[in-house]
Amino acid sequence: MHLRLISWFFIILNFMEYIGSQNASRGRRQRRMHPNVSQGCQGGCATCSDYNGCLSCKPRLFFVLERIGMKQIGVCLSSCPSGYYGTRYPDINKCTKCKADCDTCFNKNFCTKCKSGFYLHLGKCLDNCPEGLEANNHTMECVSIVHCEASEWSPWGPCTKKGKTCGFKRGTETRVREITQHPSAKGNLCPPTSETRKCTVQRKKCQKGEREPNIDTSEVSGFSEINELGKKGRERKRKKLNKEESKDAIPDNKGLEPSRETPEQRENKQQQKKRKVQDKQQKSVSVSTVH
Repeated sequence: MHLRLISWFFIILNFMEYIGSQNASRGRRQRRMHPNVSQGCQGGCATCSDYNGCLSCKPRLFFVLERIGMKQIGVCLSSCPSGYYGTRYPDINKCTKCKADCDTCFNKNFCTKCKSGFYLHLGKCLDNCPEGLEANNHTMECVSIVHCEASEWSPWGPCTKKGKTCGFKRGTETRVREITQHPSAKGNLCPPTSETRKCTVQRKKCQKGEREPNIDTSEVSGFSEINELGKKGRERKRKKLNKEESKDAIPDNKGLEPSRETPEQRENKQQQKKRKVQDKQQKSVSVSTVH
């Protein structure tokens, strides 16, 4: 009985020595792999190395590798940097890089912002937007096409001509509407916002203080010159008529109205006068010879 107890005692003692030797060898291997492992790390590291930085992080921190030249350094952060998304595992919280065309992402399959030259649509980064959508170069997203929208037409306005409502029979009337939604780049253009048509009304006389529509002198080229020439022509005609009336009112010595002679009649009269003068001269010469 005593011999059996002694044998069990030695067996248990040898097993404990074996376990101790295994733990010691494991510690030596870890020290060979990470000779500079330190338990007093800074910046959220649970374990770290002078050469590789953080090897593990404290709870709830994310482990991410940062490249410095040809070297990668482990860093522990409270949130993943831009271009990475975080994943939590039972033994480690890890930051993973987004896809090449994605600037920021929620996970490996859902992008929240695309890099330059790509447009975001439903978590994907696309070169061109799908049919029915257009690219917004400000937000770099694919958005719906917006068409122009206008309000209903207003009632027709009063019939006018040259800004007046009296002194005419035919004029024009206008109605308007407003733009309620401006279009996007690929949207339908806006329609006209005013419409004019001809109208006919019963002519009415303008009241005191109103003027009948006149010709717009600003639309007539050289109107002032034409008007001035017309005034001068009317003045010359009036003077001519007055002159003729004054001639008609003054009688000659015989009380007869002055007659209008032709050039031939005036020439004949002059010849007759010359003959009379010659006849008188001949008579005077013949009388002198007789005496």
